[in-house]
Amino acid sequence: MSARFLLLASACLLLGAQLARAQNSGADDRIAVSLNGGTLTDTNGGAGGSLAWLHNFDPDTLAGLAAEHQVLGSSHWTFGSLNGSVTRGDADARYNVYAEAHEGAGDDGPEAFHYHIEALGFGATYVRKVSLQLEDRRIDVESTHGNLPKVGVTYVWNPHLQTALAYQYSVSGNLGTRLTSARIDAYFRPVNVLFGGAWGQAAPSVLGFGFVLPPRQLHEEYVGLSHTLQPQRSEVTLIADYQDLGGTHRATLTLNYIFHLRQKG
Repeated sequence: MSARFLLLASACLLLGAQLARAQNSGADDRIAVSLNGGTLTDTNGGAGGSLAWLHNFDPDTLAGLAAEHQVLGSSHWTFGSLNGSVTRGDADARYNVYAEAHEGAGDDGPEAFHYHIEALGFGATYVRKVSLQLEDRRIDVESTHGNLPKVGVTYVWNPHLQTALAYQYSVSGNLGTRLTSARIDAYFRPVNVLFGGAWGQAAPSVLGFGFVLPPRQLHEEYVGLSHTLQPQRSEVTLIADYQDLGGTHRATLTLNYIFHLRQKG
């Protein structure tokens, strides 16, 4: 499963390169830096960071590479990521295929573990307002494993407001996850706002916890602010996230900074 998703993500990247050579359209390179820190019940909390490169071969073809390291309680893990996305269609009917793979390893204190998460998804946007998403995510982290399909819908109410709903239900392995999530994005000047949450039952590995527990009831809320820095060709986003996983409480603050390299055209 892991090799298959890696090959698919690589195929997206190679397809984008071929389209770029054929069309000679504008390209955009971005460097993304992320830092986070937070608290976790009965531990000293944790922190982490990532560095990513994102490249648009053309406006409809994207590929990215990233490296990330996380520490949470007595656990730590490091992984690399590869993703690709291709979009086709006219303005009133756009179709998107994407793939991603996250491969690495970690240590939960007494034992080392492997970290493998891969996803393949399809999206469609109609009349510029309604977007549908279908995704299957394969998770193999420590002793938890399984497939987690997802279905989602997004609606653009106007240029300033967008809402999204999604549902995930594990169909194999021992993930024991069924989650409903909602998100609202509001676009203003000079700051954009996002907030949302999730509720249901989830395995800790689905949420990015670096240790194994049986699936538990989850309540999650988050809020974020983003701002574009025009002179610096960059965007900065700050997100506060709170999770209650069966009485284990985790609060995280994440800072993302994306810098656009000079666009080619």
